[in-house]
Amino acid sequence: MKKAILLLAIAAIAFQANAQVSVNADNSAPDPAAMLDVKSTSMGFLPPRMTYLQRNAISSPVAGLVVWCINCGLSGELQVYNGTSWITLLGMSSGNGCGIYTINHVAGTVAPVTKSTTYGTVTNISGEPFKCWITSNLGATQQATAVNDATEPSAGWYWQFNRKQGYRHDGSTLTPAWTITSINESFDWLTTNDPCNLELGTAWRLPTYSEWYNVDNVGGWTNWNGPWNSGLKLHAAGYLEHSYGSLSARGQRGYYWSGSQYDSSNGWHLHFYSSGSYMNNGDKAVGFSVRCLREN
Repeated sequence: MKKAILLLAIAAIAFQANAQVSVNADNSAPDPAAMLDVKSTSMGFLPPRMTYLQRNAISSPVAGLVVWCINCGLSGELQVYNGTSWITLLGMSSGNGCGIYTINHVAGTVAPVTKSTTYGTVTNISGEPFKCWITSNLGATQQATAVNDATEPSAGWYWQFNRKQGYRHDGSTLTPAWTITSINESFDWLTTNDPCNLELGTAWRLPTYSEWYNVDNVGGWTNWNGPWNSGLKLHAAGYLEHSYGSLSARGQRGYYWSGSQYDSSNGWHLHFYSSGSYMNNGDKAVGFSVRCLREN
């Protein structure tokens, strides 16, 4: 009761004849263009803070509603409802709770070169609706512009199975130098070598065989149009040949590693091209593209 009386008193003091409200410590009038003018040089505005599930439980959100989602994005996001879905203040869709991620990749034992990359995300993918996926290849500067996009900025980087070192191929030069030409070991992809985990954060990982199989099967993918027309925007980034790391099939075929091995020398991957899309097993020493996901 005391709290309610205090709030009413504050509102009465701040209320202006023109129905504007000013909240401040110096009794200044509100800006003529503002219905509510909050002024401070030492404190900020604090919106409601809630989890992704709590935000989704808001009944009939109105366009313009603002919340801080504490478990969206890398470490929370300020989001607004646009009348259809929740978006971040940068305009990326965040109705799925995924957000956008700007990563400063540093050349070393994982990233082949240093650069800053922003990854969009998507969820509600047929077959795996509760996973959050990045919508461009790991290491890609941009999302592909077409299923047969053969540019290096869209291709991103390539990895050998259960190896954390990524490789960049600009069409003529491979970075770093190719050193591994064969792999024979009985392991699925280890977390300590998972480039998704190492570059994006501990919640991220490579898809399993089952996860790739589910999106391919439930999505009804029969050729490269299925992967491309899905929210994942998978495209034909090609691969690096196992003997020398030479680039092949960029713009013609897509190869995406899973974290599941087939046997000691082969790993499962999603393979698609103009006439087919299916799970296949391939030499662990070849370099394939990587897409990352996490639980939503």
